[in-house]
Amino acid sequence: MTTVGILGGGQLARMLALAGAPLGLRLLVMDTVADACAGQCAPLLVGDYRDEAALAEFASRVDVATFDFENVPAESAEWLAQRIPVFPSPRALAVAQDRLAEKTLFRELGIPVPEFVDVPTRAALEAAVAQLGTPCILKTRRLGYDGKGQFRIRSAADVGAAWDALGGQVANVGLILEGFVAFDRELSVIGVRGRDGEFRSWPLTENWHVDGVLSASLAPVACTPALAEQAYAHARALAERLEYTGVFALELFCRDGLLLANELAPRVHNSGHWTIEGAETSQFENHMRAVLGLPLGDTGMLGHACMLNWIGAMPDAAPVLQASGGHWHDYGKSPRAGRKVGHATLRAGGPVELARMLHDVGSALGRVEQVAPVIGSLRSRG
Repeated sequence: MTTVGILGGGQLARMLALAGAPLGLRLLVMDTVADACAGQCAPLLVGDYRDEAALAEFASRVDVATFDFENVPAESAEWLAQRIPVFPSPRALAVAQDRLAEKTLFRELGIPVPEFVDVPTRAALEAAVAQLGTPCILKTRRLGYDGKGQFRIRSAADVGAAWDALGGQVANVGLILEGFVAFDRELSVIGVRGRDGEFRSWPLTENWHVDGVLSASLAPVACTPALAEQAYAHARALAERLEYTGVFALELFCRDGLLLANELAPRVHNSGHWTIEGAETSQFENHMRAVLGLPLGDTGMLGHACMLNWIGAMPDAAPVLQASGGHWHDYGKSPRAGRKVGHATLRAGGPVELARMLHDVGSALGRVEQVAPVIGSLRSRG
């Protein structure tokens, strides 16, 4: 029986473990904390990702390794790759960990991106703001996610505050200034590439964020075939250049019919959670298939689907579970402000039915504001 090791023990590892069980896999999760929620579903090894003794024990107990978040040290992934197969590759991980390297790769592949400038000093920040204009966003090159490590500069008067907030991190993680994109909507394409180079993608997904954290995802997106093909082509180009193995997400801004790449997530992704019940094969199962060199599964949709993220604390499950096509996911985490603790997916045969379900569930849970933009998108389809 094959054992798959997962570096990182959060909800993504938890869902990977659940997807691996029907494939007859054994799992081993490694995390830095003993209460990692994936440890409720698979054996858990507690250790620091930079501790070679802990990594050696991990490597001795698994046949192949992957990870559930992109902040696993790339050098640790490289150390493991010298001993066991690691997918995605440490190279892909390293590129996705550095916004400057990531944006540079997008540009090399001809994928449109917002303007960006490396910011090594306060003087460089002032020059970059003058070059890009305001508003613009100062970000850490590394370790930022869910809106963390960012400062929006609305005018030149904000430069000092932005530098005070993030400038101390230049030496360790670097900074990058990005032009602000007044986008029409945020989209993502979830792709998967097998060991043999086969590439597949799920239908394009529309996303809504609150305070930098994903609030809801809807698939499929109402868009032209040309726009969808553009997104798939960008994702495929990235996968092939990086010789990628596994599932990844390409986050996109859509503005006036043009797609601009925002970020590459080298892992299964929050905006693809709907695939568990809304697709023939979920992103989690297909990631396991890819890592193991198995044939990839069908990524076609089963109707229309919306994922609602639960942040901070779990709401009442009853309204979702009472809905036909309602599915509930509790990550087994203790409540905490800003923490992703679970999600729900609603699936229906068409947009009208899904809009009605979202209205009923949102009203019952007191979350009308969360579901309103999704309902609006569905109703705009006529």
